[in-house]
Amino acid sequence: MVEKTFKVTSADGVHARPATVLVQNAGKYESDINLHYKEKSVNLKSIMGIMSLGIPAGAEIKITAEGDDEQEAVDHLTQTMQNEGLGE
Repeated sequence: MVEKTFKVTSADGVHARPATVLVQNAGKYESDINLHYKEKSVNLKSIMGIMSLGIPAGAEIKITAEGDDEQEAVDHLTQTMQNEGLGE
């Protein structure tokens, strides 16, 4: 399993547009990819799951991936988080 923690730097938190981009990018991988916030964990390939977390600015989130392409998936999603101005 590969995991990476981020601090959400977007003033709007994780809202619909960047969440959609994350879902689309996560969907390119076979690995099981999850987003963790507080005590909850959702499938990063589910837009409804991500939106249900209501992640605000300044939150600490973690992305985990488990599967054949887990490292590639986390690397790509890290780049997506930075490109979308979501986190670091």
